[in-house]
Amino acid sequence: MSDELCTLTAVEQADLVRRREVSAVELLEAHLDRVDRLNPTVNAIVTRDDEAAYRAAREADRRLAVGHGIGPLHGLPVAHKDTHATAGLRTTWGSPLQADTVPAEDELVVARIRAAGAIRVGKTNVPEWAAGSHTTNPIFGPTRNPYDLRLSAGGSSGGAAAALAVGMVPLAEGSDMGGSLRNPAAFCNVVGLRPTPGRVPMVPAELGWQTLPVQGPLGRTVADVALLLSVIAGPDSRATVSLDESGSVFREPLGIDLRGLRVAWAPDLGGRIPTDRAILGVLNREIKVFEALGAEITETCPDLAGADESFDILRAMYFAVNLGDAVREHPDQVNDMVRWNVERGRMLSAIDVGRALLAKTRLHEQVRRFFSEFDILLCPSTQVLPFDVDVDYPRRIEGQHMHDYLEWMRACSLISATGCPAVSVPGGFTTDGLPVGLQIVAAPRADRQLLDVAHTYEQATRHGLRRPACDPTLLPAVDTSLRIPAVSQHSH
Repeated sequence: MSDELCTLTAVEQADLVRRREVSAVELLEAHLDRVDRLNPTVNAIVTRDDEAAYRAAREADRRLAVGHGIGPLHGLPVAHKDTHATAGLRTTWGSPLQADTVPAEDELVVARIRAAGAIRVGKTNVPEWAAGSHTTNPIFGPTRNPYDLRLSAGGSSGGAAAALAVGMVPLAEGSDMGGSLRNPAAFCNVVGLRPTPGRVPMVPAELGWQTLPVQGPLGRTVADVALLLSVIAGPDSRATVSLDESGSVFREPLGIDLRGLRVAWAPDLGGRIPTDRAILGVLNREIKVFEALGAEITETCPDLAGADESFDILRAMYFAVNLGDAVREHPDQVNDMVRWNVERGRMLSAIDVGRALLAKTRLHEQVRRFFSEFDILLCPSTQVLPFDVDVDYPRRIEGQHMHDYLEWMRACSLISATGCPAVSVPGGFTTDGLPVGLQIVAAPRADRQLLDVAHTYEQATRHGLRRPACDPTLLPAVDTSLRIPAVSQHSH
């Protein structure tokens, strides 16, 4: 029965708790049992908080019994990305420099999830300083793909996506600059939404005006993602970038008639990205699903001139400002990719940054014109299939050399630069059984329309129902004996 509970959607689990057919304690026990059995191999959840979780679950059951303070996520176990500050529970950023950092307060996204009644079970694994779309770091090691334990789970929200895929939690939140919500969702056959910047306010935020980094939800279904978004979205006066619309708009039933929907299909984003032919073979079939549902398909792409330049410059500046001191003071404790980003940022001039901001402004107008002619853009979520877990990033795609660790993520980073909301949904499987993600993009602030379309497509295909076998006997547990020690917060 415990495994059956964990395979239900978050919406279904929340309904069972609300109707008192399952207690919050029973739901927590079911999920922690799966963590005990599966996490030693998948390595998705890296810091646990069992004792506090059981206290919170018992309190959730007490509050439900007296009908007091019942939130939308009441009793649901969740795990937070290990880059998001959690009061009293270590937040490492996957960095040896932060291995024992225990924040005093929750950051806003975590506080909103807690206030909605969720039960915190721990933290999900990330790359060091969340740099790159492959989840591994010197403290905890790699997170493995549940569909093939020899492969990467993506990143930087890879721990969250893998934990969802195997039913260790029903919901998780993450963040996304160049694809960190969408890439792992595609690799692990779950749903990851990069909202419009400001939809989920970020407090605190070092560079509050920056709109490349956003926070957002992951789930096994579009409805689950909408449920979590309804909790974490909504204005906050402390945030520099914050949309006024309430998150409650995402609690209404999802779905839309796709007849007459104007859909653009951009398999290579206007010739800007090489993509594994196996991915395109799968997605070309999926376009026919939209046609069967009555959508009007045109193979075309918005003008993305300036997207690469603005993303690369503003990202490098972000790294130099936020991690420059760490690289200068502890260069031997920061990986090559972070140092490379910081050095690129240090070389920028004011003119470079101004040029990037100008390109981003022009890009916004280009995208605005495009979405006056089309309702939705479809493109691949990733350019490659899940790759060897021991490889830091793919070096070649369809014969083209990748000059750096960002180049293989352009399917997502080009979209990040536009400011458009984008969601990766399960788009089918290769003949080898590896998941493929379909990226659906809408006009800025059209997050609700985006989820309506994604839900309708999901219901027509049901690709997300194909869950991994995740046989823990295939590989030994991840050996952490040589990892950098960190304060243990796991109690049974």
